[in-house]
Amino acid sequence: MFIGRESELVTLNRLYESDKFEFVAIYGRRRVGKTALINRFIGDKKAIYFMGVESNAKQNLESLSKSIFEYSTGIDTSLNFYSFQHALEYVFKLSEDERIILAIDEYPYVARSSKSLASTLQLLIDKYKDSSKLMLILCGSSMSYMEDRVLAYKAPLYGRRTAQIKLLPFSFAETCLCFKNFSAEDAAMVYGMVGGTPQYLFQMNDKLSVADNIKNTFLNPTSSLFEETENLLKQEVREPALYNAIITAIAGGASRMSEISVKVGEDTNVCSTYLKNLLTLGIIRKETPFGEKASRKTVYAIEDNMFRFWYRFVPENSSIIARGAAELAYKRIAPYLSDYMGKVFEEICIQYLWSQLIFEKCPVLFSALGRWWGNDPRAKKQVEIDIMGVQDKNTALFGECKWTNEKVGLGVLETLIERSNLFNYKKKHYYLFAKHGFTKGCIGRASEMDNVTLIAFDEMMKQLSPYHQ
Repeated sequence: MFIGRESELVTLNRLYESDKFEFVAIYGRRRVGKTALINRFIGDKKAIYFMGVESNAKQNLESLSKSIFEYSTGIDTSLNFYSFQHALEYVFKLSEDERIILAIDEYPYVARSSKSLASTLQLLIDKYKDSSKLMLILCGSSMSYMEDRVLAYKAPLYGRRTAQIKLLPFSFAETCLCFKNFSAEDAAMVYGMVGGTPQYLFQMNDKLSVADNIKNTFLNPTSSLFEETENLLKQEVREPALYNAIITAIAGGASRMSEISVKVGEDTNVCSTYLKNLLTLGIIRKETPFGEKASRKTVYAIEDNMFRFWYRFVPENSSIIARGAAELAYKRIAPYLSDYMGKVFEEICIQYLWSQLIFEKCPVLFSALGRWWGNDPRAKKQVEIDIMGVQDKNTALFGECKWTNEKVGLGVLETLIERSNLFNYKKKHYYLFAKHGFTKGCIGRASEMDNVTLIAFDEMMKQLSPYHQ
């Protein structure tokens, strides 16, 4: 099943239709759907597809040769080119007469096995770019390799690409397209569990309850998701044990560098290097209060929902899970799911506001959104605003998100207004987001004001997902 990726396909088809040399770099974290996107794009076109493997240059060259000869002769042959330069030059010459796509998937594996490959491509691109109709696609899951060795200024291929696509996980709205049978609330729960990574989403069964899906995946030692975090870390980093310790520390509430350092028992300089790599992989994120630059207030949080869910619930129940007691493990997890969903709901609300801005339905033309926290000198305590966005020095947006079974009351709106007074904006617009709607008092006060928008989750879903209209 192929879902979404319309804008990426539009970009690739536009480049394809130019009928001149094009070089596209596609990169993104593992399981995000890069190979599916490429296969969808090349499905009805003349294309040579080759996936690199983590092996030596000889094996990769043999596989590339097989793909090229199958395309050019239609015969499965054992013939091999004697070098990558010979093989690639053959393709460049073939494409002088016809439009051909050469897609090299998992390019970092091939380039690591043949140190001169990037320089060879540079030479051939410079030689044939004016006469070739080749569309070259280099795809990779190693984010650091693609960014440092393909896209970076000092990389041999810098300046040769004509486009790049960083493939991101699905948004919540795109995630909803994967499931026709889940309720709106269940779809949000699944997004909170596995995020928008297609391969994880397709392991969810929308004919079962969310509880059963959790038991069948995260609480099942034979499930691929049960060992996914460990396997991903082993594929991406050299010392998974320390990375695991850092992620565990963050999941356990250590958000500042000093706290993480104490938890894992390593110097802050060591932790800083590992945190940087986790940021690059998209597993964690770094936050500062909205509108403030890097400061002592900087905190770290788990960005990827699958990692966040796994580290929040699996390790502390691992002994129970290993004994096959999924039902007991779920009973221990269930009371905390609503609280866990609070941050997920904030993320969904932020995505909703961006969609409103794009479709010109938002009263505040913000350029960024984020969470703010800091000291309230009047209340003499630390306070937080879930969502904040600024249009200019006079206009700002403030939002509060509540994933609770109770209706949101007037007190929540009054608190948000009070906290917004910590900022000197003349025009303020307030958004309240609620899982189960609002009390009459809150609705009444909002109707008296002309700068309050109340959004119930069901109403949001009607705008985000066609399956829940």
